[in-house]
Amino acid sequence: MCGIAGWISFERDVREYREVIDNMTRTMRLRGPDAEGVWLDHHAALGHRRLSIIDLEGGSQPMLAEADGKALACLVYTGEVYNFQELRSELIGLGHAFRTRSDTEVVLRAYLQWGEALTGRLNGMYAFAIWDTRQQRLLLVRDRMGVKPLYYYPTADGVLFGSEPKAILAHPEAQRLVTADGLREMLDLVKTPEAAVFAGMREVRPGQTITVDRAGLRKHRYWQLEAREHGDDLPTTIRTVRELLDDIVERQIIADVPLCTLLSGGLDSSVITALAARSTAMQGKGRVRSFSVDFVNHGIEFTSDYLRGSPDAPFVRDLAAHAGTEHQEILLESRELADPALRAAVLGAQDLPPAYWGDMLPSLYKLFEAIRGQSTVALSGESADEVFGGYRWFHDAAAVAADTFPWLSGNAGSFFDGQSLIAPELLRQLDMPRFRRDSYAQALAEVPTLATDNAKEKRMREISHMHLTRFVQALLDRKDRMSMAVGLEVRVPFCDHRLVEYVFNAPWSMKNFDGREKSLLRAAGKDVLPDSIVQRVKSPYPATQDPAYERALREGLARVLDDSVAPASSLLDRTAVRSLLDKPYGAVSSAPERAGLEMALGLDNWLRHHQVKLGL
Repeated sequence: MCGIAGWISFERDVREYREVIDNMTRTMRLRGPDAEGVWLDHHAALGHRRLSIIDLEGGSQPMLAEADGKALACLVYTGEVYNFQELRSELIGLGHAFRTRSDTEVVLRAYLQWGEALTGRLNGMYAFAIWDTRQQRLLLVRDRMGVKPLYYYPTADGVLFGSEPKAILAHPEAQRLVTADGLREMLDLVKTPEAAVFAGMREVRPGQTITVDRAGLRKHRYWQLEAREHGDDLPTTIRTVRELLDDIVERQIIADVPLCTLLSGGLDSSVITALAARSTAMQGKGRVRSFSVDFVNHGIEFTSDYLRGSPDAPFVRDLAAHAGTEHQEILLESRELADPALRAAVLGAQDLPPAYWGDMLPSLYKLFEAIRGQSTVALSGESADEVFGGYRWFHDAAAVAADTFPWLSGNAGSFFDGQSLIAPELLRQLDMPRFRRDSYAQALAEVPTLATDNAKEKRMREISHMHLTRFVQALLDRKDRMSMAVGLEVRVPFCDHRLVEYVFNAPWSMKNFDGREKSLLRAAGKDVLPDSIVQRVKSPYPATQDPAYERALREGLARVLDDSVAPASSLLDRTAVRSLLDKPYGAVSSAPERAGLEMALGLDNWLRHHQVKLGL
């Protein structure tokens, strides 16, 4: 999977600043624990940390293409291109010679053959940078759905870039400054495309390229969702979805290292696991490994809430037995999730406060850490809800009709409200209601439409588009940071752009044809699933309900309140904090009440340990 970093300066000889690019690159060591490489040219410094997945002996980076002893282009790349074998064969037919079996070299040779037009030929999850020595030009590319992250920071004479903000912030010219705009992004779950929390920093948008040369910086959208007439009937649509899934999974189980699946017992991960198990068996590769997570005593003490109606464990066991996987359940102790060292590791991986996800981030970290001891690559069911319409608010008339992002309306919105303990005067200064209205208007303006859509279809197209361009980005970032922090590559089959395009244009009446959530996926995968999972209602990633976790959070917040020099002290509503601390234990144990608490603690730790300056 890897991590990348780089510095382009058209006015300096960056070869004289080797220590700078070394420092930037080393911030990516957790993403790439297997090897490090740096390449320097007069105006370009590229750094790479490698997690070896394909062609373990070859594929080292930065990778240089040469002709007649002269450098043509240099590539630093992270991710996987799943159609690299077909592209390799095509490029060989066009006269290219390969030294390795890696997809990295395929991307580099594809650039030499097709230039920036290579983006239309790639199927995968990737972020990469190519320095073209002939044209003295940098090309930054991010995959269509934004599975892999890529940030950049324009400077007076060039640009900095990296897989994560920390790579850029390691450069002496990048400020650890957060202005009002950055705070707004952090306090609301709207994920504005291209926006980054740190001042001066930007994120390459999914499906976007950035080119930088002496003439300046230019952006180009090489892919975005388009509205198209869906001509297939329901049986054909179901069959097409299944054919796509079969092909996607078969491509994504290719690896030269141990591979597994993440299994929650829900429809999404169960379909991926069952198809992976079947494909692996057909190829004679034995049983696929699967992993699930739960909390000690969670099944005994489980209480349903607005989002979670049933514990995962019984369904996990049903699927593992049905598909014949080699399954392992990772059991976590809830009190471990409040451990300061663990939370520091999570904050270091995020570069930002944990915000809306609360205990899900440390539990994901622990889960991925346990899996990494046995596997290097995992397939996940992430993003099926955005693609097929699985969240409860897709089917809630009030949320659908709300004049805002549906995940921020009604009962759902309370689960993602990180503002409840923020000082009222700060919220007024930031004008958070206006920020959300503006963000929502921007999201609506980007939705492609068809003249043939009736009012219902038009609205559901809008909601689907917002999930696929806003909400899913927050989930993919969460998965990426927690997995890469322990050197685990997580692949996301439901983000294959062919599937996303096809299902986006299927009418809502098909996506909901049986009155259930994710009707198309349920129908396409039911033959490989036990009936218990076919009938199961959507249940998100588990959250701990152990009072010990709530107690640890409260104790942490009390220390912040008692510390007169706590960096977050001036940002918090002290009256609201005291009111929360005065409540009996158990009163704030569920996610809606915990979101503000998690944000307050996260803000303080972030400001305290990451030398962040606020410019308000």
